Order: sequence, then C-alpha cells, then structure tokens
Amino acid sequence: MSNKDIQEEASESDVIAAEQHSSKPVDRVPVMIHAQYIKDLSFENPNAPQSLWPGKKKPVMDVNFNMDAKKIDDFQGYKNSYEVVLGVQATAKREEGIAFIVEIEFGMTVSLDDIPPEQVRPMLLIEMPRYAFPFVRQIVANVTQQAGFMPLLLTPVDFKGFYVQRYGAIQKKIQDPGDKSKKDKKSA
Repeated sequence: MSNKDIQEEASESDVIAAEQHSSKPVDRVPVMIHAQYIKDLSFENPNAPQSLWPGKKKPVMDVNFNMDAKKIDDFQGYKNSYEVVLGVQATAKREEGIAFIVEIEFGMTVSLDDIPPEQVRPMLLIEMPRYAFPFVRQIVANVTQQAGFMPLLLTPVDFKGFYVQRYGAIQKKIQDPGDKSKKDKKSA
C-alpha cells in the first residue's frame, strides 16, 4: 500500500466519520459566555518613588475577593442572561506604609439554559468566577509588573469554599428557627 493509498483511505474514512457525526443532533450548551471584560481597574502607588527603592522588605499582602451576579435583560435574544463580576482588591503593605493597591472588577455576560433553578446561583458564583480567574490573575500580574514591582501572582482560589461560607451562613439562619426560642429561654 503506497502513501497515496493510505491518504485516500484516511480521507474517505474521515469524511464518513464526519458525515455520521454531523447527522447526530447537538445538545445545547447549558452555559454560554458572550463577553468578558474589565469593568474597572485601578492601581495606586501612594508612596512612590520610595516604595520602589531597592533593599525593601517583601510586602505583606492582603487580598480580598468578591463575586457578584445580577440578572440582565435578555442578551441578544438569549433568555436567562446574567452579568457576573469577579472583584479582587490586593494591598501590599510594608512597615513604612502601603507599597501598592490594585483593584479589578472583571465582568462576564453569560446566559444559562436548561439548568435547574437550585443550580443557577452556584453556577454563577462558583463556576463563572473559576472561568474568569486565570484572566484576572494575568491582568493583576501584568499591572503590578508594569508599575515597577514584582508581578503579583494570585494563588488559586476555592470559589466553592467562598460560596459555602457566604451562603451557608445565610441558609443556616433561614433553616434555624431556634434563635427565638433560645432568646425566650434566656428571658424566662
């Protein structure tokens, strides 16, 4: 069998496989990301140029994350559209004061299809920030490096843990009607 015969045989089998594959109906993707964008970006270097002088100690970092999602009007004909925003604020502190502050709000416009209602909030506040995080991490690293500092490389984040911490406490308060009875027992 020559190379040409092998190529023709492979080409015919590829066409047959493609035709068979294309005849199958494609399920809709339950999540569609329509856009990703920087909503707000800020960098402050309040003690420049002294904060950039060599010989300074490594700064202590204080990093905070915020996730938010809000329903928006149907986006380009897609129902169940949302804007999801991942916010990060990082402050680098040294003994002599603040070295820098970087803040970013990174937005995504998404639509959800065929997702059970009880899974919408976790999808928006766990999975969508997971998708956005690598982009946010790269932007923060670039901004801090361009400002004259070592790039700030954000460590991976447990968005599920944040979600459980934030909404678990709310759920517990809703499900725990015993608060009133405990107060009544104290007053008795």
